[in-house]
Amino acid sequence: VSHVSDIVGPEGLVYAVEFSHRAGRDLVNVANKRTNIIPVLEDARHPLKYRMLVGMVDVIFADVAQPDQSRILALNAHTFLRNGGHFLISIKANCIDSTASAEAVFASEVRKLQQENLKPQEQLTLEPYERDHAVVIGVYRPLPKSSSK
Repeated sequence: VSHVSDIVGPEGLVYAVEFSHRAGRDLVNVANKRTNIIPVLEDARHPLKYRMLVGMVDVIFADVAQPDQSRILALNAHTFLRNGGHFLISIKANCIDSTASAEAVFASEVRKLQQENLKPQEQLTLEPYERDHAVVIGVYRPLPKSSSK
């Protein structure tokens, strides 16, 4: 979260959603030192529980390591991500299906994203740094290209 805080700078805001008590405590400690981080101590599976705390956003970075992580991203995108906004999702193949190949899991997750108006634009494997991990980057409800006459 602190890296994202650095990237958006003092004029940007980072809404960081965390459900784990220990990680939530750490998040609050970081947010006390960084004025552009707003900690949200809730389950990301239920964005309606924190919709009053979070405005529309330009980017969602989902790193939840859950079997339904694509669904979690989609729920939050439908609630908070502006049309034409971007997303990044870190996919950990073994957290989703430890019996399938990583490539099959990645392809399945990309299809799930596409079904939710999330348009993947790039997929990067994290090898050799992380085994069976990938990051998918894309856009939500892409804005129509203006025709130039």
